[in-house]
Amino acid sequence: MKIYTKTGDLGQTGLVDGSRVPKDALRVAAYGDVDELNALLGLVRAHTLDEDSQSLLARIQRDLFAIGAQLADPQAKLVARRAKAAVEDEQVAALEQAIDAREAELPELRAFILPGGAVAGALLHVARTVCRRAERTVVALQREQAVEARLIVYLNRLSDLLFVMARQVNQRARQPEDTW
Repeated sequence: MKIYTKTGDLGQTGLVDGSRVPKDALRVAAYGDVDELNALLGLVRAHTLDEDSQSLLARIQRDLFAIGAQLADPQAKLVARRAKAAVEDEQVAALEQAIDAREAELPELRAFILPGGAVAGALLHVARTVCRRAERTVVALQREQAVEARLIVYLNRLSDLLFVMARQVNQRARQPEDTW
């Protein structure tokens, strides 16, 4: 199979159900934002992180593939055919547990933090903002078309986790938090 198909040369792309839509359609933008976040998390993983964070981000990347697949499926039939495309309450709960565990190590927040710090910490701050954009795009799509509400909840929790992970990485690297 060749990587190029030429089917998108006129500005359209195919969805899971075989339908064709413009490449600037909101649905395509939504799964594109999720894909960008996934790629950015791959970049974060390329930097020195502890084994637990590496493992957590690998699981999140798989979840993001599932979210992207669901967003590319306007008829919402994929999850019934492929269990790995599902996003369940347990995955959201796992994000919450990861947030709580990491937050327990950190000093209480008393001011806004300027994004930055160690390379991995700064990249996690960028990932948080990309996650928030993905969340906004999925919310906009939900106003037009049916979208599984859990996907928005997952992205919302994930952005919180990425913030806490950035703080944790920076603390472990002895990078002070620059406040506003």
